[in-house]
Amino acid sequence: MLSAVNLTLWRGYQCLFENLSFSVGAGEGLLIRGRNGSGKTTLLRVLCGLTRPEAGEVWWRDEPTERCRLEFGRELAWCGHHTGLKTDLSIAQNLEFAASFADLAPDCWREPVAELGLENSLSLPVRYLSAGQQRRAALARVLISPARLWIMDEPFANLDVAGRGYIEARLAGHLAGGGLAVLAAHHDLADSGAFRRLQLGDSE
Repeated sequence: MLSAVNLTLWRGYQCLFENLSFSVGAGEGLLIRGRNGSGKTTLLRVLCGLTRPEAGEVWWRDEPTERCRLEFGRELAWCGHHTGLKTDLSIAQNLEFAASFADLAPDCWREPVAELGLENSLSLPVRYLSAGQQRRAALARVLISPARLWIMDEPFANLDVAGRGYIEARLAGHLAGGGLAVLAAHHDLADSGAFRRLQLGDSE
């Protein structure tokens, strides 16, 4: 289980959230909504351990993540605004490395790459890809990950209807297998039955 306990975070003189608590269990998802600047991305970064809150803690498996960084890192797959891809390597090379690092089949990335419309760009160095293509390659890396917890910031950005449907189907499969997911998105999911909704700030 992932738990946020009394999180408080300020940006300059603005309090983004205060005493915020919630939990996400196996097979559950959390969809974070809010206007631009409401703190969605910052909250995701706090959950991942990339940003420290003014107060409160994040817990994983009944232990503060500050005390189990290695274990938590092994069970976390993160897709943020920065792709985390090696820009001098191609999409194929990046995903082959991710697969080998996780002891997965070398070609396990081919299905998500095809579904996300990247087949014609596999051999190009990432630095030559558009922002949208880089984003989709980063999503593919999460989709092949065996991590229990997926945290994704605006995963549907730059996707067409088919790509969006594919991501939603993969999320549903991940939760059905006992995984957890936390998303920040401007739009509701087509089938959000397994997702609870957390609103930051005023409604959009």
